[in-house]
Amino acid sequence: MTDEADPIAYTALQPGTPVQSSDGQPFGTVTAVLVVEEVSVFDGIVVETASGNRFVDADHVGTITTAYVRTTLSADEAADLPEPDDTAIYRADARDDTGNSMADRFGRAFGRGKWKRED
Repeated sequence: MTDEADPIAYTALQPGTPVQSSDGQPFGTVTAVLVVEEVSVFDGIVVETASGNRFVDADHVGTITTAYVRTTLSADEAADLPEPDDTAIYRADARDDTGNSMADRFGRAFGRGKWKRED
């Protein structure tokens, strides 16, 4: 068993995952994943910080793992992130137990819910 964090896709990213600057300093936690629904493209993440919710564009998301998200932003750049706009926000609910596919079953077994659009 290793303590290494495994890389994951943005679709498996869980709310509450710590978000770090490029030097590994934590500055918040994931609250939502943003997706451009019309073309199913990852747009970025909403991060809860001490200053409120902030938007990290997908271009600045460096590494997504099971334990953290590391951005390409310096600590100063992370402190100056903008608030999120009106892009569709998706939230995961690990209690969601619908579906019978193998992916659905593994998702339930490992507490990974499906991302659902927030209204």
